[in-house]
Amino acid sequence: MNGFWPQHQYSLTVFLAIILLNALGNLWALRKIGQYPLVGTAPRVSVLVPARNEEHNIGPCVRDLLAQDYPDFEVLVLDDESTDGTLACLQALAAESPRLRVLKGEPRPDGWIGKHWACAQLAQAAEGSLLLFTDADTRHHPSALREAVATMQTTGADLLSVFPQEQAVTWGERLVVPVMYWSIHSYLSVPLAHSRLAPDLSVAIGQYMLFRRAAYEAIGGHAAIRDNVVDDLALAARIKAAGLRLRLADGTDRVQCRMYRNFREAWTGFSKNLYAAFRYNTALLLFVWTYLLVLAWEPILVLVAAGLGMLPPAFAPGPAIVVVAEMLATWAIACARFKFPLYVALLYPVSIPIAFAIAVRSLVLARRGGAEWKGRRVARAPGGG
Repeated sequence: MNGFWPQHQYSLTVFLAIILLNALGNLWALRKIGQYPLVGTAPRVSVLVPARNEEHNIGPCVRDLLAQDYPDFEVLVLDDESTDGTLACLQALAAESPRLRVLKGEPRPDGWIGKHWACAQLAQAAEGSLLLFTDADTRHHPSALREAVATMQTTGADLLSVFPQEQAVTWGERLVVPVMYWSIHSYLSVPLAHSRLAPDLSVAIGQYMLFRRAAYEAIGGHAAIRDNVVDDLALAARIKAAGLRLRLADGTDRVQCRMYRNFREAWTGFSKNLYAAFRYNTALLLFVWTYLLVLAWEPILVLVAAGLGMLPPAFAPGPAIVVVAEMLATWAIACARFKFPLYVALLYPVSIPIAFAIAVRSLVLARRGGAEWKGRRVARAPGGG
């Protein structure tokens, strides 16, 4: 035991040093979208927004989109069988602007997730050579679309996915939302995501995905992933598998999103898709979040024991101090990148256990038939009972 413990502690420090270097590298690799000028003729963009029960969000979102300074675009919003005032709000907005087209969604066929069916209908109705899928709870700076298209032109991307600023207003949101973005920024290599290697090591942010229409159609569009809960990851993987170019960019200065409005919404929202994000690999899901739980709490418990004089002499506290410092550094980097308050980094000993619980709940829900979201059952895990 005396030999195992020091080796274990030092292995944690080395592992987190590698993760810290990756996070620092991602600061450089994830470029802001405002760095490039628009060149040549601006291609027509169809901005596509699926909306289900979004009466509180859709007005500000659509007004932002209609106010874009890009020269050639249309905005299409599909009301996906809303039971609130979403459609009435959209019809009032359409009366004010000829750029806006409002579609009423067709009944969902068997085997389709609702949002994917809405996106497929939007893409079919779109006129543009570029397709921007964005969510109804997003807000957009007037230059966002122009800068995103310029970034796509410069990088040659077939799919450009932009990280928005995720707004976490309540304490419940701050305990849940940042941990997901910390995990992406710390453990995903952006250069590897950009490479055509390993399609499974892909990521996209469904709140802002800009496709070349030809690329979207070449990979089969949303029809090809009709029953996949994590459409953004699935579409990104198909782009890379087809030999096309995926690019990620930092849009935190230009696009904002408030996914959830309290702890309960965040708990429910991430529970519906976290297991799917691990491609329904139970062993991988549990290993990753158990290991992160160990990283979060083992060094803290060691330091508490040392402070109480209860730490055996062979258990030096030095490596634990280093691990805590490294964890705080990776969290501070993610908070700075995604514009979360820096003090959120101090909450990681609470956030990571909550994320672990969400992972377990996501697994259980999938195996029991799938989570419910906005009054609909989402797809369950393959083989789920």
